[in-house]
Amino acid sequence: MEIKPLLQAMEAYRRAGVYPMHTPGHKGGRGADPDLKDLLGDRALAADVSLMAELDDIHHPSGCLRDAETMAAELYGADRCFFGVNGTSGVIHGMLLGALRPGDRILVPRNSHKSVLGGLILAGLQPVYLLPAWDDTWRLALQITPRQVEEALDRDPSIKAVFLTTPNYFGLAADTEAIAGIAHAHGALLLVDEAHGPHLGFSDALPPSAMACGADAAAQSTHKITGALTQCSLLQVSYRRIRPERMEAAMSTVTTTSPNYLLMGSLDAARAQLAAKGRAMAEASLAAAAVLRRALRSVPGLPVLEDELVGKGGVRAVDGGKVTILTSPLGLTGMEAADLLRAAGIAVELADEDHVLFLVTYADANDEFAAVSAVIRDTLQAGRKTGRQLEPAKPYRTLPVQRMLPREAFFASRQAVPFEAAAGRICGESISFYPPGIPLIMPGEEIDSSLIRYCRQMQARKLNVSGPRDSLLQTIEVIGP
Repeated sequence: MEIKPLLQAMEAYRRAGVYPMHTPGHKGGRGADPDLKDLLGDRALAADVSLMAELDDIHHPSGCLRDAETMAAELYGADRCFFGVNGTSGVIHGMLLGALRPGDRILVPRNSHKSVLGGLILAGLQPVYLLPAWDDTWRLALQITPRQVEEALDRDPSIKAVFLTTPNYFGLAADTEAIAGIAHAHGALLLVDEAHGPHLGFSDALPPSAMACGADAAAQSTHKITGALTQCSLLQVSYRRIRPERMEAAMSTVTTTSPNYLLMGSLDAARAQLAAKGRAMAEASLAAAAVLRRALRSVPGLPVLEDELVGKGGVRAVDGGKVTILTSPLGLTGMEAADLLRAAGIAVELADEDHVLFLVTYADANDEFAAVSAVIRDTLQAGRKTGRQLEPAKPYRTLPVQRMLPREAFFASRQAVPFEAAAGRICGESISFYPPGIPLIMPGEEIDSSLIRYCRQMQARKLNVSGPRDSLLQTIEVIGP
């Protein structure tokens, strides 16, 4: 049996029958709402316990939790692994706080997730942005290239770290090894948002993992593709260039003092699954994705992304478990296609103006999945709007002028003004269209008229605004009294 130190300690505590004269208030499920009890079950509620001596302390682990984290670090080739129960957003915040100092300059791809903004604010960092390449055929942002990174570091030797998102949401992986070598040659760290890559490194058919490529730290969403519960993440760290005490203190700072043991136990279980059968899991996900791709390719005129973007725009490899289609040849927007699929009982990972993204994992390697793939195929075929021409919006490829650091803007006085009247003002909040939640503008950057026009175009296409307090963008907060 695979050793699961934390999970086994939790089960031992449950079996001991200790009466809880401590939090949580439902007392092992005794006082739980009946509907909640029916949903979760008695065993799950009994395992929802507080910080007990037998179950270790996430802030200073020395027992079963330390053993579980050490086994996860060994699995990924890291010096230290931290369990994260506030999603990868919280892990990214801790990574930036622990690796850098206030005022440090960090190279950031402009298509980074909005969680990076929180880290920039908390750590007081100065971002230097790079625009990733763009592919007009597939209408996708690709990656930043090693050459872009080298040129940026040559221009500005004061940059202390390179931040990289790989793979991106669509499974497009950067040339992480080359970028790590360039960063380290310039005395900079490589910090990686590997939210979509906790399964990497377990098969040669997948891109290599960030730590195997020489990253100094990598944040992984263990819940996205592998077997942990939602909200669970890992932070892998190499201590060759990062001070251990700084990272330990940073992760403690951003971690709750009341971590959920069900979440942490699921991290231990997910690690054990990967250790025991990671290669088989990777191969199962790729085999299931191949079933779906075959079904989709039978829809006449429907583009299904394979590996045609490899070698373009910094893309070194593709995660085959991400299955992306371009919906406009069907006369459908991605959101329309997703709505048709949802009506047919299929919920997709992402839908935007041009695409639907299907996330396939090892759990889809089952007898049901061929039938599911057939439903997807038939729904898209039946829903196509023959003769309808969709004109895609042009991507917003402008880097706003940075007038203040994100942290300065966060604490500055603000006022709400009509959005159309905000051109020339310094933005006090971020604007993203979700999914995938990538900011068009961030606090401290100047709003210009082209951004305003673009946002209105996206709203007209029924995309959801994320970030500003006024989700309709009738007003926007700007810096000033």
